[in-house]
Amino acid sequence: MDMEKNRIPESVRTIHLIAICGAGMGALAGMLKDLGYTVTGSDQGVYPPMSDFLAQKGIPVTKGFSPENLAHRPDLVVVGNAVVRDNPEARALADMGLRFCSMPRALNRFVAGDQKVLMTTGTHGKTTTASILAWILYRAGMDPTFFIGGILRDFNSNYRLGNGDFFVVEGDEYDTAFFDKVPKFVHYDPHMAILTSVEFDHADIYRDLAHVQSAFDRLLSRMRPESTLLAFDGDPVVRDLTENRTCTVLPYGRRPDSPWRLGEIRIEPPWTAFEVLKQGSVHGEFRTRLPGEHNLCNLLAAIAVADGLGIPMEAIGDAVSSFQGPRRRQEVRGVVGGITIMDDFAHHPTAVRETIRGVRHFCEGRLIAVFEPRTNTSMRRVFQEVYATVFDDADMVVIRKPSRLDKVPEGERFSSEQLVSDLNRRGRSALHFDTTEAIINFIKETAQPGDTVLIMSNGGFDNIHARLLAELNIPNPGEMVPGKACAS
Repeated sequence: MDMEKNRIPESVRTIHLIAICGAGMGALAGMLKDLGYTVTGSDQGVYPPMSDFLAQKGIPVTKGFSPENLAHRPDLVVVGNAVVRDNPEARALADMGLRFCSMPRALNRFVAGDQKVLMTTGTHGKTTTASILAWILYRAGMDPTFFIGGILRDFNSNYRLGNGDFFVVEGDEYDTAFFDKVPKFVHYDPHMAILTSVEFDHADIYRDLAHVQSAFDRLLSRMRPESTLLAFDGDPVVRDLTENRTCTVLPYGRRPDSPWRLGEIRIEPPWTAFEVLKQGSVHGEFRTRLPGEHNLCNLLAAIAVADGLGIPMEAIGDAVSSFQGPRRRQEVRGVVGGITIMDDFAHHPTAVRETIRGVRHFCEGRLIAVFEPRTNTSMRRVFQEVYATVFDDADMVVIRKPSRLDKVPEGERFSSEQLVSDLNRRGRSALHFDTTEAIINFIKETAQPGDTVLIMSNGGFDNIHARLLAELNIPNPGEMVPGKACAS
């Protein structure tokens, strides 16, 4: 690659996106189309819902990668981070001398512009926290732009082009592109940022926790003195990383000395009521449908940022109580026969534990946790022993054998059998299954009225949610409603 071509020309009319069907790349394509550019794309896997979205936008998408897809010589080629160096189109754009860039650089140039960046980052909670912040700004009439890694139920989209002063973005620690191996978040210059947590993850690119810390250290070292960082006080790694920074650091959480902290919490299903304390005094009282203390901390961080932007507490409270949350975060997919089917994106051990703990408070019957290890980290033995400790608040645990273990060297592979054995030794009721079909059959035979089936995976899990609801004999999917067993 000629890195001299890794820049965006002054005049751009046509843009091609390689690997356009990823959630982030598809959203960027939609934004570029909305901004008036002529957009094309290509990907190996072209299927709903992203294929339908791009078709509705009038964006031509070619299935498969080929030099012919660049024959029209676009002014700019955006290369997704799923693209490898020997991709036929990556090689072709180099041979043709075309200008190219990464997704974050395209966002900065075409979307962020002169807007002030409000960035959420951290191992956990990025999507939910960014979604809350975007919704607060929107409800307060500040017309924000946002670009977030999950679909916001309040907007039915993961992006929005606004005319306000602020751009809300989820800052990802994953690498940017094969030609730019720095984390995505270092490409942004945040006016205000939120750091929720720092733990080991993404074992395919990070060696250990120290390697992850170095990435976040790089981000914090770049933050300007006039910028502000909200830092979670319950994470010792975050506390260490945020010491002696030039930017303003405002801790938030539960520590008595933090300027922003949670006060009294009352669980009143389907609501959770909570106090927010600023500098030791009650600053506001709020209600939310989001379960779990981890979500209260996400809300707290967003509230602190909104307060720093001058948004009145009354407007913030209205947004917090009406916020529906992003899809795939404790999302009730349906209820049949008193059995609630819930979908969640949790995959890291901490996220699994906190999700189960949060949902537990809102369940009348048993909580059946169904988990698919699918990420590059969870399919490795990295957290083999830790996973055995995170399901304690579930009444029953169902583990699916990872379906892509062939991508992991044999000696490094996660064992679902070992996890179930470890859970049983801890007195937990746990089983493992080789296929999704076997899990569906088991749940169909086992679940009882009042039970909540919490399905956790960062992937589609073979469409288990819809198939399970169908097997439980829903007469009409349109009649599915949030159930009494577990309020969302």
